[in-house]
Amino acid sequence: MLRLALAAALMLAPAETPVPLHAGGRVTEDGRFGWPGVYFEGRFKGTAVTVSIEAGIDHLAILIDGVERAVLKKPGRVERRFDGLADGEHVIRVEKLTETQSGYSRMLGITTNGTPLSPISRARRVEFIGDSHSVGYGDTSDSRTCTPDAVHDTTNTSLAFGPLLAKKWDADYRVIAFSGRGVVRNYAGGNPGETMPLLYSRSIPGEPAPAAADDWKPQLIVINLGTNDFSTPVHGGEAWKDEAALRADYRSTYVAFVRRLQQANPGARFLLMGAANFVADVRAVAAATNVKAVEVPTLALTACNFHPSLSDQRRMADLVEEAVGKPD
Repeated sequence: MLRLALAAALMLAPAETPVPLHAGGRVTEDGRFGWPGVYFEGRFKGTAVTVSIEAGIDHLAILIDGVERAVLKKPGRVERRFDGLADGEHVIRVEKLTETQSGYSRMLGITTNGTPLSPISRARRVEFIGDSHSVGYGDTSDSRTCTPDAVHDTTNTSLAFGPLLAKKWDADYRVIAFSGRGVVRNYAGGNPGETMPLLYSRSIPGEPAPAAADDWKPQLIVINLGTNDFSTPVHGGEAWKDEAALRADYRSTYVAFVRRLQQANPGARFLLMGAANFVADVRAVAAATNVKAVEVPTLALTACNFHPSLSDQRRMADLVEEAVGKPD
């Protein structure tokens, strides 16, 4: 259970009582969060609830009893109160929709005029590690042509394949994903060295500090990495003399990354995803680490900049479920 310093929230809503929150995803002790798909959830009995949050550029959805009640778009520091609720038990949930590659948002707290209840406890836990396909980059766009602002505003991680599937399974989940990053090579060779195996340990994606140890132990870890490693040809000045050298480095580095995750998560099952142009490499990594691999079929890619659409995301969710079934 996340225990936040709620002084700021209580100054905004002094007559209300803090609601204990469960945080899905990486959140610092002072409530900061930056990875995609982070969510906060609490329960209370009462007729009103107040969400207090700071969000510079993020879009955040607020749901009460599973129904979206508001989407906060780049709100800054805000207090949003919802009253007139039926007098009974309710579930309040705040979901981060957009991707933040630098900076962060901060949960200040959720308060109620009624009685706080313990958060929902879920037995299933799933982690999704990947790139823009796992982020849900521009997934709600009906056009492939998008400005950077349009990409930001049409990204909805809650509709990406990972959260879709986790919600179907009633599982807690984490999305550790960063658009444009690969295992050893980022898109078009950019930002050399800042690949997902390096970024993975961070508390906030754009900050070097590692995440604090916690009790997160997923039963299933799904990794979808390789699109950026192989989507553009190797060019002069990069670390690899040719594609063969790149593929060899990809395989050896990926094996080391999976083994690192296996050591940290004993007993977890793994599924590695790969498109046709690199699935042979993914299968080699899976064989070396004794895990399962699955090929991602050809997708429509009609969202921003030829990224997976909402229908593509649903298709990938089905693919993962068919490959692994529900986590134990």
